[in-house]
Amino acid sequence: MNLHFYKYQGCGNDFIILDNRSNKITLSTKQINNLCNRHFGIGADGLMLLENEKDFDFKMVYYNSDGRESSLCGNGSRCITAFAKQLGVIKDSARFMAIDGEHESHIENTIISLKMNDVPFIEKREDYYYVNTGSPHVVKWVENLDTYPVFEEGKKIRYNESFKSGGGTNVNFIQLKKDKLFVRTYERGVEDETLACGTGVTAAALVEAIANSASHTNFCDVVTLGGNITVTYHKHDDGSFRDIWLKGPATFVFEGDYILT
Repeated sequence: MNLHFYKYQGCGNDFIILDNRSNKITLSTKQINNLCNRHFGIGADGLMLLENEKDFDFKMVYYNSDGRESSLCGNGSRCITAFAKQLGVIKDSARFMAIDGEHESHIENTIISLKMNDVPFIEKREDYYYVNTGSPHVVKWVENLDTYPVFEEGKKIRYNESFKSGGGTNVNFIQLKKDKLFVRTYERGVEDETLACGTGVTAAALVEAIANSASHTNFCDVVTLGGNITVTYHKHDDGSFRDIWLKGPATFVFEGDYILT
């Protein structure tokens, strides 16, 4: 079977995207894992299918590189918005369905903004925070993040007994540097550090808003290994966050054909 694919990246978080509006593409866990393999396949952090959805512009179906369908991917959502425009499905805005419900996105030049679901609360645990921004995230403040062992420490927390019942967690390590929030993320399903993580960046920005309780700002500029992203939000007195937007670039890389066996 010949599979025509498109490759996109958002701050180095890269994805294989397939047009499945005809509903003819069915992939096994092993096939998805092989496609995402950086040595023997196309190579990506995840794979997405763009499908039809009644009353919406499209539906996003997302798989991590391990081949398993996953929770919301923020950068993937921004990339699939760009892909939908490339296909002519949308112009400069979209309403689409993802695994965690309805989302809205907008395109302005090279910046794609994704509206995240509201976050009713953030849980403080021991020496870290736990928050769900469409995907579960641990957020932990550290020093010397440039040289911090993200893979080793992230793996320990990701597989901690506390998170096994929910399929594990993503882990973000954060540090303030020159008025910007530096974030590095260990992603479950990829089982490695990625250059950026959209839902992780969002979680980190909201945690920073709690830590900086005296501030009345409603945005956070975030630096990742793959580039810069901005998160805007409205913080409420009850500890909830609403009107959350993830804003950053999403770029087409290349397209091609893959012989699926």
